[in-house]
Amino acid sequence: MLNVAFKEWAVVCQALAEGRQSLILRKGGIAEENGLFRPDHDRFWLYPTYLHQQTSGIKPEAAAMLERVEREKPPAGIVRIQHYLEVSNVRFLDTLDEALALAPLHIWSDETVRMRFHYRKPGLYALDVKVVALPVAYEVVETPEYEGCKTWVMLNPPLATVDH
Repeated sequence: MLNVAFKEWAVVCQALAEGRQSLILRKGGIAEENGLFRPDHDRFWLYPTYLHQQTSGIKPEAAAMLERVEREKPPAGIVRIQHYLEVSNVRFLDTLDEALALAPLHIWSDETVRMRFHYRKPGLYALDVKVVALPVAYEVVETPEYEGCKTWVMLNPPLATVDH
């Protein structure tokens, strides 16, 4: 059972699920303590979000994937959770060149990397991850506790990491 979920753009979740992305870059959510992301968990569910994702935020070759995840979006108030991640390494990127050099490993546009890197205080976290997929997605009701611009969500009840 696993109750920790990580909120991320649905298109990034899909890229991770399809093996088109092998890491997560993260700055932090505005609702987090002091606005800072902390890589506190080494295993967590992917919690797809649709609010801030946009074509300009991703590489042109990922645009069709964004269109597809938007078409397949669940009904309002439902979150489909099918993948969890295991983190093998966490590092803080303190130079923009270091962050931009990771371009082959994710679908964010260079402009998004630059913008996120420089937001508030320079730097980004890079989490190397392995994706584990369940054959069928959970459909979780989105509660008020899950809403908002925060990275981590504590699911209640926890979800089994084996076939359900």
